[in-house]
Amino acid sequence: MFRLPAFPGLMRPILLVLLALAALIPAAPMPILAQDNPSGLKLPRFVSTRSSPINVRVGPGTRYEIAWNFLVPGVPVEIIQEFDTWRKIRDFDGDEGWVHQSLLAGTRVGYAVPLLANGEVEMRVNGSSEAPVRARLAGGVRVSVSECDGAWCRVSASQSGESGTYSGWVSQEEIWGVYPDEVFD
Repeated sequence: MFRLPAFPGLMRPILLVLLALAALIPAAPMPILAQDNPSGLKLPRFVSTRSSPINVRVGPGTRYEIAWNFLVPGVPVEIIQEFDTWRKIRDFDGDEGWVHQSLLAGTRVGYAVPLLANGEVEMRVNGSSEAPVRARLAGGVRVSVSECDGAWCRVSASQSGESGTYSGWVSQEEIWGVYPDEVFD
């Protein structure tokens, strides 16, 4: 048992009250050391597939069944969750599955997603709706994204069946693979 030394007069009751009050004060919470995501990077975020083929699994590990495969590299995907070295991704169609982090790259790519009924995305000379049109991209064309200013993204793309690469600016809302108002370079 805890014994207090002898204190004269009122000192002993005051000390007892202070000890009782200190016992009622909860301990300060410990800071949370673990992060919500092992990489420390923001979630969700867009990346691309690094190689092919890539097995997309139903859970975070090689013991989980394969849900589907990516057969070509450079496909844009969205990381929506992390567990250890595994990343839960979502593809353009909204399908979700788990991929090992080594199979993903930080390279930004996207798909042209037309907003107008004509099914084309206009690539312009600069980031302005008044700028001349450099090329018209069909819906679903993969574009490499080098920067976005919140409204326009600088991209490069190759049309299937055509030689050469086109570079220019596309309205940010017409690209799946970047977030609205996202800014990066």
